[in-house]
Amino acid sequence: MSNESENTGLKARKAAIRILMAVTLKNRPFDAALDEITKGADLDVRDRAFVMNLVMLTLRRFGSLKALMGRLLDRGLPRNATWTEAAILTGLAQILLMRTADHAAVNETVTLIKDLPGKEKGFAGLVNAVLRRAAREQGALLERLNSTPQDDLPAWLAESWTKTYGHDEMQHIARALQSSPPLDITLKPGEDPDLWADRLDAKIMPNGTLRRGLTDVTKLPGYEDGIWWVQDIAASLPVALLGDIQGKHVLDLCAAPGGKTMQLASRGALVTAVDRNKNRLKRLSANLERTGLDATVITADAATYTPDKPVNAILLDAPCSATGTLRRNPDVTWTKAPEDVVKLANLQARILDHAFSLLPAGGVMVYCVCSLEASEGVDQVEAFLSREATAERVPVDATEVGGMSELVTDKGDLLCLPSKRANEGGIDGFFAARLKKTK
Repeated sequence: MSNESENTGLKARKAAIRILMAVTLKNRPFDAALDEITKGADLDVRDRAFVMNLVMLTLRRFGSLKALMGRLLDRGLPRNATWTEAAILTGLAQILLMRTADHAAVNETVTLIKDLPGKEKGFAGLVNAVLRRAAREQGALLERLNSTPQDDLPAWLAESWTKTYGHDEMQHIARALQSSPPLDITLKPGEDPDLWADRLDAKIMPNGTLRRGLTDVTKLPGYEDGIWWVQDIAASLPVALLGDIQGKHVLDLCAAPGGKTMQLASRGALVTAVDRNKNRLKRLSANLERTGLDATVITADAATYTPDKPVNAILLDAPCSATGTLRRNPDVTWTKAPEDVVKLANLQARILDHAFSLLPAGGVMVYCVCSLEASEGVDQVEAFLSREATAERVPVDATEVGGMSELVTDKGDLLCLPSKRANEGGIDGFFAARLKKTK
């Protein structure tokens, strides 16, 4: 290996360790830390991709990697050995979970520790011993790593899901979240799914979503022409619950980054898309421009916004803990806490009450969240129905969601668990309920 490639490998691994620490110790959003640190390290496209994949994988398996590290260390690490801990975790991820050459993972991680200032350079020998053992005992250690999927969940989340779904389902969800998600694509209505499945090397899912492996979407056929957009199958289902919206004024609340806005517009609705985040709305507007779809885009607080003209229907994709999307956003696993769920549930209730007041008699609203927490989903809806006399639940029929009856609850709500359709790559976690104003 040349000095230049060694330096590149060291820079990439050092960047990965810094990003991991930024997320897990400082609660920084993954995307922001990735952009800042990889730019500062002057990494090329290939090394940036390596760093992103390594950190995402380490975050998905953070709990089980930490548990395994604890078993491999007789005395543990001092509390302030943050670089050493992050180095061991990323090293274990490379050796056990990535197709990285063992010698590169070991040697460059050890070299990195040796170059640290202060006391942590003294742990280079320890890091070397742990990673070399991992390389020797890969099979046994990987079996142990995968034996308890709930290790990759914070205790509060495992307890929450056990209470809501039962212990076995909690484990199924935890295991599903360990894997890398597929790439799901929503076609514009009228496009031929068979034709585009062939062009995109994709599989047609029951609701018409196209599914394929992850790649650079900008390089795929049809992207520049705005024929389709990226949207997990679960996130694509709530819009279908509004039925025929051709020519109707639909209010899309908390709309950014715009997947559902594009769905609504492509189905002929007159869409008003509202979000309080200007930067996220820029992305929504860019998506509309690329796809040639129209919507009125407004920066406003969904809890207080009132449209100038009456609405026929409302889609409320409420702010939530996003615990259903942890395999796409594994940093959320370690940056959210129970108190965040409580705050968000209170915010959801305020927005839900206000949004429903904007509906005319007979109007329909779909309330949805990409969360698996009952307090943000079914409990939120039950509480709303108990205090709003003019509201009734309109049960979802399986035919509205591609015949996927396993996604419809006994109460008639939509509940997508990441463990569902696991043999096809799984789905994001999502909840949706359809509410109608009776008078």
